[in-house]
Amino acid sequence: MVLMRLFGLSVFVSLAVVTAVVFVSAKADDSEVETQLDERWWSPGDGRVFPEILDYSNASGQLRIQLTGGEIDTNGHPFFEPYGPAGRACITCHQPSDAMSLSTETIQSRWEATNGQDPLFAAVDGSDCPILPQDDPKSHRLLLERGLFRIERPWPPKPFLDFPERAPDFKIEVVNDPNGCNSGPEFGPDAGKISVYRRPRPAANMKYLLAVGFEYDPKQGLGLPRDPETNVLLSGNLLADGRASTLKDQMNDAAHSHLEFETDFWSDAEAQIEDFLLRVYAAQQVDAVGGSLDDLDAGGGPDLLATSEAGQLGSIGRAVWSEFEAWETMTEAEKTAIGPEATAWRESVARGARIFRDRTFLISDSAGINSPIGFGNPVRNGCAFCHNMRQMGNDVAPGQVDLGTTVLPFADPAPELPLFRITCLDEPHPHYGREFFTQDPGFALSTGKCADVGKITLQSMRGLSARAPFFSNGSSETLQEVVEFYDRRYNIGYSEQEKTDLINLMSAL
Repeated sequence: MVLMRLFGLSVFVSLAVVTAVVFVSAKADDSEVETQLDERWWSPGDGRVFPEILDYSNASGQLRIQLTGGEIDTNGHPFFEPYGPAGRACITCHQPSDAMSLSTETIQSRWEATNGQDPLFAAVDGSDCPILPQDDPKSHRLLLERGLFRIERPWPPKPFLDFPERAPDFKIEVVNDPNGCNSGPEFGPDAGKISVYRRPRPAANMKYLLAVGFEYDPKQGLGLPRDPETNVLLSGNLLADGRASTLKDQMNDAAHSHLEFETDFWSDAEAQIEDFLLRVYAAQQVDAVGGSLDDLDAGGGPDLLATSEAGQLGSIGRAVWSEFEAWETMTEAEKTAIGPEATAWRESVARGARIFRDRTFLISDSAGINSPIGFGNPVRNGCAFCHNMRQMGNDVAPGQVDLGTTVLPFADPAPELPLFRITCLDEPHPHYGREFFTQDPGFALSTGKCADVGKITLQSMRGLSARAPFFSNGSSETLQEVVEFYDRRYNIGYSEQEKTDLINLMSAL
């Protein structure tokens, strides 16, 4: 099912596609592999067994979800059971077929299958605003077209981590409120609430998101905070604005905001959910052209993620995507065995991995990179400067970065999103000046600092083919648009071949 935009109207077109979902026991040999047709959607309370391996087809090939430590009976498991008034569960917004996130293709299919009655579309955040008529798809436009959920943040910000409580050093005014959730007596800054709209981050590969490579945040010049319960350094990589610093914080933030709990999860539920999250890995396993991704020297797919050490720097000396290095030196026998088409694709991926690490350009006016302590403005570096963690592509140096995806003039126009005027009250923003406009203040909604407006936690890069659209605000529908944004934002000047190589690389992750 696809969404077509015709003359400004959203038209749903159903595609009759039967998708094979393959359940594989990691302990079984080929003769014991069982294949069955099943729906891709996991509803709350299904009571299914979550096996050690789940394979799902997508446009680029096949995604694999791998669960270490054995299968899980989801009956009674708090990640899978329905809670709250809407009957949602964690699984509602973190679907295995979408790399434990949620794609617009899946969202649109679910609307069509249930006539908009699935708990996914709950008024609290699955609609553009609870005050809109909930049976009208136009009221759920941001979720259907961009994959965005409404996130309501307090204003002024509440105390954040171990930073001292302080009044925000910027004023925020609503310039455009197309959905009604940033104005009136119930919503908006005057009501102590700001609504922004963001993509759900994947609930997989957590050991990489929790890993840290430094004991300080080089983007802020501050030491990392520690978990008060465990004294473990906090990576800050869990949510777009860093508001949840531990898995426990994250799950309880979701419990209150998305499941509409009045209290936190109980301790046994927290332990069960954390156990699951630390065991589940997601990555592309097969490419439709290039074939299997796990026949590399280092292995590939989610098994590589499950067995590798997290937090390793891959921008200096060792490649971020080292598993593809073997494809740069394929023998003639290897090329003959897979054929010319697969050979060309694999060589393209290998070039893309090298471009990702070695192709440099001038990075400018990006808070978290060029300021506050900064590496100079501009600084010459490449994609792996920030996306530097081996096997994952998030940042081993914790902290948020502003790429301009939500701040004018760099953000793509989006009249369907709110637009806020930011006025710095003390020092002007280091790159935008005293007054500027944003669709989402990002990290600043946690810290209250004008210099943090637009900063977003870097996304992990695995399972991309299964979970379009991309960026926190869903502004890029395809991987091609992701590459085009960076090329335009930093005046890189990629050739068409370089763009293709990067797209092929990202589709293989």
